[in-house]
Amino acid sequence: MVLKLNKQAFVRPVVSILAVWLSLTAEAKTISNSEDFQLLKPSREQKIAAVTAVRNLRNHYEQIPLNDVTSEKIYQRYLERLDPNRLYFLKQDIDKFNQYRYKFDNQLKTGNIKPAFEIYNVYQQRIRDYLNFKIEFIKSNLDKLDFDKNESIDIEREHSPWPSDTQTQQDLWRKFLKDQVLRLKLSGESIPEISKKLVKRYQSQLHRLNQSNSEDAFSEFLNAFTQIYDPHTQYLSPTKAENFNINMSLSLEGIGALLEQDERYTKVVRLIAKGPAEKAGLLQPADKIVGVGQGKEGEIVDVVGWRLDDVVKLIRGPKKTVVRLEVIPSTVTGDQTKIYHIVRDKVKLEEQAAQKQVIELKHNGAPLKVGVIQVPAFYIDFKAAQQGDPNYKSTTRDVRKLIKELEKEGIDGLVIDLRNNGGGSLQEANELTGLFIPSGPTVLVKNHLGRVSPKVDSDNQVAYKGPMAVLVNRLSASASEIFAGAMQDYQRAIVVGGRTFGKGTVQAIQPINHGELKLTLAKFYRVSGESTQNQGVIPDIQFPALYDVDKVGESSLPDALPWDRIKPGKYMTYQEITPYLNQLDRSYRLRTKNNPDFIYYADYLKLQKDIQQNTVLSLNAKQRKTNNDLIDDKRLEIENKRRKAKGEKPYASLEELEAKQKELARNNKQLPIEEDPLLAEAGNILADYINIQHRLAATTNN
Repeated sequence: MVLKLNKQAFVRPVVSILAVWLSLTAEAKTISNSEDFQLLKPSREQKIAAVTAVRNLRNHYEQIPLNDVTSEKIYQRYLERLDPNRLYFLKQDIDKFNQYRYKFDNQLKTGNIKPAFEIYNVYQQRIRDYLNFKIEFIKSNLDKLDFDKNESIDIEREHSPWPSDTQTQQDLWRKFLKDQVLRLKLSGESIPEISKKLVKRYQSQLHRLNQSNSEDAFSEFLNAFTQIYDPHTQYLSPTKAENFNINMSLSLEGIGALLEQDERYTKVVRLIAKGPAEKAGLLQPADKIVGVGQGKEGEIVDVVGWRLDDVVKLIRGPKKTVVRLEVIPSTVTGDQTKIYHIVRDKVKLEEQAAQKQVIELKHNGAPLKVGVIQVPAFYIDFKAAQQGDPNYKSTTRDVRKLIKELEKEGIDGLVIDLRNNGGGSLQEANELTGLFIPSGPTVLVKNHLGRVSPKVDSDNQVAYKGPMAVLVNRLSASASEIFAGAMQDYQRAIVVGGRTFGKGTVQAIQPINHGELKLTLAKFYRVSGESTQNQGVIPDIQFPALYDVDKVGESSLPDALPWDRIKPGKYMTYQEITPYLNQLDRSYRLRTKNNPDFIYYADYLKLQKDIQQNTVLSLNAKQRKTNNDLIDDKRLEIENKRRKAKGEKPYASLEELEAKQKELARNNKQLPIEEDPLLAEAGNILADYINIQHRLAATTNN
């Protein structure tokens, strides 16, 4: 949840939780190529803002003292933000910087941020050296790179030592350049094409660094400070604060994706439900955007090393226009890029509306009808509601209507599908929960002062009394977790699917003299007293993971607040589900043991993890190609294993597979139930539970 504060009071939130989550990490920086490179200095407003931030952060949910321990943590975070792969700073730089390791706490309190700027200025100079080295090397030595030589590179160096001297550093730079050249070479580009592309990229970065200003240095340092508290606590510069407000009002068209800076790449965090990117079916969380083009044929601009805000400006544009993204997919080797076409548009409220369908099952010889309500987001048209419109749209009102329609169709049970639902209105999470329980608390909110206040359903009305299941995955977050957790605690529904995101905190926007602070003020707890934070909601019956929890979700973020528990609220369970979970789980495992789709999910996630864990890459062209081919062969093997098991014709090549995937994405049609195995299995589990209830009722009657 995100609250908007003024200097006097809190204002009720209009939109909440992950749906407006901005970038969590550093903006990329570039360097001037001019000889009159200017050293950056802090302004008076920035010094005051640093002191104000210290004061306001005393209201953070975590009461972290500002002392030598936190000073060291700020110091480490600052270096990680500037040079996460330990490519730019030399050991002698770090030795010099160490004098500030235990001083940042007192310096922040007094507004002395000059040392942070000194570090940043060295960083700029080192980047400048790095880019100039690459440009000169390409111009004079690119054709001399030996791709037959057996050498390798570790592409994740966050724990490696800092380069001891310039010679060691430049050899490291050479290897990273060789890796970039090899990636492009294996993608089919010629050496002249590669030379032109990379020189243009690095000269662009040098040019952009000429635009660096004191706000770049200040934002980096202050966010190194704010994010020792948690990853959602953030300083927003005046420009970024303006963009945040624009995002809150949904007044600009784009692709419906939340992005962050990951070293020198722009990485996808998540897709907005029913937004253009999700509907296109191509872009995925953890994909890296390396180029942006306008229209179907416009030149693709290389955006590696760009500031996040500048990349976003390129991606945004008038609705119904095409943006082309050059992407390194998270699910492939990383050596090859893909071009995705996405039509810009607004995320329309009506497209996020809940929808229904009916699954007709033959279960143990008997026909069963299971209703499904897909809830893409927890939405409410606040403006229409405040104006007294009796027909205003909201999640709860739409779901209530769909339940009535499904009951007329004679359903035997109901599945609420919350997959990919990133959250929304807390009010709607509370009211939707109230549709399925007589009364009681729906969620507990604990603020930074330790006070706990419950959100309560008190109308004693139940819109649907039949058997239920809730289907979730790793991208189900915040309001989704509140609802799923309540259904699990009340034993109102069987929760099935994947472990949820784990976003269980509430943020507020606090204007300061220079920009704004987004800080965490409260934490969500389930009625059982367990937090939804970090751990998320663990389903009663867990499906194969579709996303790597080490890469996607709250627990993958640095300094995420921990899971904990408080005193539970006063509530009564709706029914008894827990005694039957072992039986339901056994039936599920027997049924899916040889299920081609479930085997595919497990195999594909394992392959993805193997790719991500292999951080040491060969710089020998033949060996690298062999490794890439093995991975591509494995991808095709996994897909064809599923197709053969389902009696379908296998693909002849990976190219044929990818062409088919693009075709499906372009058609953007809702999958029939037989092609949505997770939803089908949720229906089967619910059918198992319905049969258990029928047997119990028959035993009782006898």
